[in-house]
Amino acid sequence: MKVTVVPAQITTVEDRIIGNLGLNQLLLLSAPVFGGTLLYAILPPNFHSAVYKLVIITILFAASGLFAIRIKGKIVLLWLVAILRYNVRPRFYVFNKRSLHGRELYNHPVKVDEAEEPKPVKHIAKPKLSLTTAEIIKLHGFLENPAANVMYEIKKGGLRVRATEVKSES
Repeated sequence: MKVTVVPAQITTVEDRIIGNLGLNQLLLLSAPVFGGTLLYAILPPNFHSAVYKLVIITILFAASGLFAIRIKGKIVLLWLVAILRYNVRPRFYVFNKRSLHGRELYNHPVKVDEAEEPKPVKHIAKPKLSLTTAEIIKLHGFLENPAANVMYEIKKGGLRVRATEVKSES
C-alpha cells in the first residue's frame, strides 16, 4: 500500500456550500429562522404577533448575521470564542507545588516524640574488586571488542553488564 503525506493546508480547508458561505455560516444564518419560529409559537400570545417578539427575533437575526461574517478566514463567532477562552483562563499559576499559597495554616505545633531517636541507616558494604593490572587491561580489551556485544542494564540501583562474545568458526 502506498502512503503519502497530506499537507496541513489541505486538511484544514473549509468546504464552501453556497458561494463563499461555509457550513458554519449557513447554520448561523438559519438558526434564527427556527429559533424565531419557536419563540413565535411558545411566547404569549401564542401564534399571534407582539412587539416584544419582533424585537427578540430581530436581535437574534442581527446577532447571528454579525457572527457569520468572515474576518481573515475565520468567522466572528470563532474569534469571540478564542477571546473568551483567553479571558476566562486562570490568572495565577502555581510555580511550586510546595508553596503555602491557598493552604490552611495551623497554629498548633506538631508534637515530636523525643524518646525516639532516629536510627542510623545501615549501609551495605559493596564488595571491592581486587583485580590485577593485567586483568584490568584484559577486561578493557574485551569491552572494546565490537564482537563482544556488551549490554548495560540498570536494575534495583545497580549496574549490570552483560556480554555475549561471538566466536568465529575456523
